[in-house]
Amino acid sequence: SNEIHGGDVAICGDRIVGIGQYDGKEIVNLDGQFICPGFIDGHVHIESSMLAVPEFAKVVSVHGTVAVVTDPHEIANVMGTEGIRYMLSSSKHCPIYIYVMLSSCVPASCYESAGAELSAIDLEPLLANRWVLGLAEMMNFPGVIHRDPEVLAKLAAAEGRPVDGHAPGLAGRDLAAYVAAGIQTDHECTTLAEAEAKLALGMVVMIREGSSARNLAALLRGVTPANSRRWLLCSDDRTPSDLLHEGHVDHLLRRCVAEGLDAMTALQMATLNAADHFGFGDRGAIAPGRLADLVLLDDLKGFRARRVYHAGRLVAEDGALLREPAAGPKPPPGGMNLGAVAAHPFAIPDRGGERVRVIVAQGDQLLTGEALESPRREGGELVADPAGDLLKLAVIERHRGTGNVGLGFVRGFGLARGALASTVAHDSHNLIVLGASDAAMEAAVAAMRKLGGGKLAVDGSGQLLAALPLPVGGLMSDAPIEETAEGLAALAEAARALGCTLPEPFMTLSFMALPVIPKLKLTDLGLVDVERFEAVALQF
Repeated sequence: SNEIHGGDVAICGDRIVGIGQYDGKEIVNLDGQFICPGFIDGHVHIESSMLAVPEFAKVVSVHGTVAVVTDPHEIANVMGTEGIRYMLSSSKHCPIYIYVMLSSCVPASCYESAGAELSAIDLEPLLANRWVLGLAEMMNFPGVIHRDPEVLAKLAAAEGRPVDGHAPGLAGRDLAAYVAAGIQTDHECTTLAEAEAKLALGMVVMIREGSSARNLAALLRGVTPANSRRWLLCSDDRTPSDLLHEGHVDHLLRRCVAEGLDAMTALQMATLNAADHFGFGDRGAIAPGRLADLVLLDDLKGFRARRVYHAGRLVAEDGALLREPAAGPKPPPGGMNLGAVAAHPFAIPDRGGERVRVIVAQGDQLLTGEALESPRREGGELVADPAGDLLKLAVIERHRGTGNVGLGFVRGFGLARGALASTVAHDSHNLIVLGASDAAMEAAVAAMRKLGGGKLAVDGSGQLLAALPLPVGGLMSDAPIEETAEGLAALAEAARALGCTLPEPFMTLSFMALPVIPKLKLTDLGLVDVERFEAVALQF
C-alpha cells in the first residue's frame, strides 16, 4: 500500500504469517528500525562482476539483496549451454535467490565470432528448470523487426514468460513492431524522452545504474505517481570495487533518494515492481503468505542493511555474512584458444584513403561516437598517435583459433604509451587490445597467452605492469572479492601510469567490441556501424 505501519511482523518457517501484534518463541526487538522487503535486482550479468556465483551472492546479500534476475549471456557466448548450466548449478545453496533469463542472442550479432551459437532448440530444454524465468535481453532488434525466423522461434519458445528487451534508440514504428513481438522491458534508455516513448507503448523500463553505464539521473525525473509501477531498478554490470565500497541495489536506492525521488516509491521499484513483473507472487512485500525475505534499516535515506533475512533465516548482520555459502561446482574447461596469429597482426597498410573511421569512447556510457580523421602514416602504414589521443584497437578471436583480427582506431582513452588487453570484451568476449604502439600490443598478446585469460597492462617496452587472471572462461575469478578488487585496482593504477584518463578503463574497453549498442564498434570481423547494422570499411 506504499505506507509505513508500526507493529510486529510474525514469521513461521520461511513465511510471513501476520503483521500487527504477536507473541512468539523468539522475539527480535528492532527498537524503531524499519522492516522492508528484500531488494531485487531486475537485470544483472553476474559474470561482469568477475566473481564466482557464490562469492557474488555473498557480497550482495549483506547489502540487502535477496534475489537477482541474471542473464548468463557472457559465459553463454564463451561456453554455450554448458556455461548456462554451470551458472545454474553454482546458484544452489546461496544466501540469495538467483533466477536466470535465457540468453537470447548468442552470438549477439552476425558481425562477430562467439564461442557458441544457441538456437531456440538449444534453449527450449532449459525452460523446464524452475529457476529459469524466460528469455533475456533481445539485442537483435533488427532480427525482430524484419521477422528473422530463428529470432521469432526463440520468442515463440518463451511465449507466456517474461521477455526482456535491449533496444537502444529504437523509436516509432520499429519500436512498435519490437513491442508487438512480445518484448516487455528495456534497460538501455539513456534519455527521458526514450524512456517515456517506451512506457507509452506498454514497456516496463529498467533504470540502470552500473559501473560503466549510469542512467539513473537522466531517467528518474520520469517516475510519477501515475506510472511508478512501470519502473524497475537494475545494476546490469558492477565491478568488485563498486560492490565492496558502494554496494548493490542499496546504492541505487540511495541514489534515487539523493536525486529527489520519494523513498517509498524507490523501494517499490526495488521490491514489489520486480516481484510482480517476473511473477514472484510470494515476495516483494510484507504481507501474510509472502516469503520472509526482509531487510532491517535504520532509515529510508542511507538504506544500510542492519539485518538481512532470507526465507526467514537471518543471513547477514551489520555487513557481515553469518554463514558461508557452499563452494560452487568445478567450472567447465576452456576459455583461450588464440591459435596462430599473423607475425605483425596490428599492421594497417595505408591503402590511400584520406580518412579513417574512429570510435569515440564515452567513459560513463556504453554508447560510442564516430569521428572521421586523418591518421598518422609511417612506412606505408597507418599508426597510432598517442600524442593526439588516437590509439589502435584490435579484437582477436580467441575461441576457435581462427586467427581473425579486427583492426581500428579509438579516441577517448588518453593512453600515452603501452597497451591494455582483456578477454572480457562484450559480447563474444574475444581478446581486445588497446595500444599506443604495435610493439606494445604484441607484447600484451604474448603476456595474455601465458596468463590464459584475464586482464593485463604492459608498458611501452612490453614489460608486464599488472595482471588479473580470470580462469573461469576468461571472465571470472576463483578468488575472494577482496583479491579480485585489489587486482583490478592495480590494473587501473597501471592504466593511469600509462596516461589513461578514464575512471574505469577496462570496463569501458570491454564495451568497445559490443556491436549492438551504437554508434561504431569493432569485432574480430571488423568495424560495425550499429545504427545501420552493417559492416563498414576502416579507410575511405
